[in-house]
Amino acid sequence: MSLIASSHFRIVVGLGKSGMSLVRFLANRGVAFAVADTRENPPELATLRRDYPQVEVRCGELDVEFLCRADELYVSPGLALATPALQQAAARGVKLSGDIELFARNAKAPIVAISGSNAKSTVTTLVGEMAAAAGKRVAVGGNLGTPALDLLSDDVELYVLELSSFQLETTDHLGAEVATVLNISEDHMDRYSGLPAYHLAKHRIFRGARQVVVNRQDALSRPLIGEGVPCWTFGLNKPDINGFGLREENGEKYLTFQFENLMPVSELKIRGAHNQANALSALALGHAAGLPFEPMLQALRSFGGLVHRCQWLRERQGVSYYDDSKATNVGAALAAIEGLGEDIPGKLILIAGGEGKGADFSGLKAPVAAHCRAVVLIGRDAELIASALGDSVPLLRIKTLEEAVQRAAEWAQEGDAVLLAPACASFDMFKNFEVRGQMFAQAVRDLS
Repeated sequence: MSLIASSHFRIVVGLGKSGMSLVRFLANRGVAFAVADTRENPPELATLRRDYPQVEVRCGELDVEFLCRADELYVSPGLALATPALQQAAARGVKLSGDIELFARNAKAPIVAISGSNAKSTVTTLVGEMAAAAGKRVAVGGNLGTPALDLLSDDVELYVLELSSFQLETTDHLGAEVATVLNISEDHMDRYSGLPAYHLAKHRIFRGARQVVVNRQDALSRPLIGEGVPCWTFGLNKPDINGFGLREENGEKYLTFQFENLMPVSELKIRGAHNQANALSALALGHAAGLPFEPMLQALRSFGGLVHRCQWLRERQGVSYYDDSKATNVGAALAAIEGLGEDIPGKLILIAGGEGKGADFSGLKAPVAAHCRAVVLIGRDAELIASALGDSVPLLRIKTLEEAVQRAAEWAQEGDAVLLAPACASFDMFKNFEVRGQMFAQAVRDLS
């Protein structure tokens, strides 16, 4: 493909999963483009060379002159926009964009757009299952599963997208039918200057949204929107008009919409207060998207939760074991500790630690003191967590995950739960959080 500078020349920057979806999209539409990646051997390089041998690809340090031949760069979510070469290209008039912006320009069906520091994968999956139960031709993906551009089809009646702050940074106008930021807590502080910058990136999801869903118990989830935009809310307290929440009657807790009980909480397979919030947010999003209650509740009753997201593994000697390896930040770990801690008769033995991403762990101290019998620490930033927890509970420092499981099992008493909720990324010890979760599950199975 010739590199002629023109108003129709694009460069895909980053050849991972989303980069490859961009390549397929542009090639299928006959758009002239090239590819660049900062890595010498990006994950999809072999696929690109096999399927699109005519496309020019440059690996290694980004060349500003090369980037400036394009009028638009589609930047991978994995590459910070603050990268000097990208900033220099932008200063010379090159537009920085991404796969979600391109998706939004081409999607013909309504979009349910979901972001947040925690629980977005669970809620995205749930809304997808609710739509399917309602008989909709639904496509689910984005930051979860299938890249957004690979979902585009004239056949789809509803798109349900999980979106990360990195994806939203390059999205100017999503125009979702309904959008939400489920919650905001410190995450990716190695990439953002602070919480306000992260918050701003997340809130780009509301640009052009026709309706919004807000977490009543998290002020940072509430967008600045015009008066005419319908707003639905969710929370673990009693709901009011346009609200989803919890109500108690005769000792039984119910998921409720406005003043009407929808179903008993006891019918949910997913456990913990945080999962009740997930169920309520999914109901709010589905309702805003026009889904009827009956199939949504049917989907909720059968939903067993996602792998590595506070997933129940087994019970042994009266102790339950939960895998929340996806809790890669403090907020997610807090949700699991508080949600599960309030839902079991005993105490938690928490396994935490890993690559902390510059996070502040001090927020763990009070919930750990309230809900944990002991904390088993692993990984690179174990000492940072230890100093944040102080002497609130007994701490064990362990070298391997297998040994951590063994020691946790020894500490646990009947009615307790052993919870892997690391509050950290996995990269110091494992390929990713999935592998960490699989190894935890294997170690739990191996307990004699």
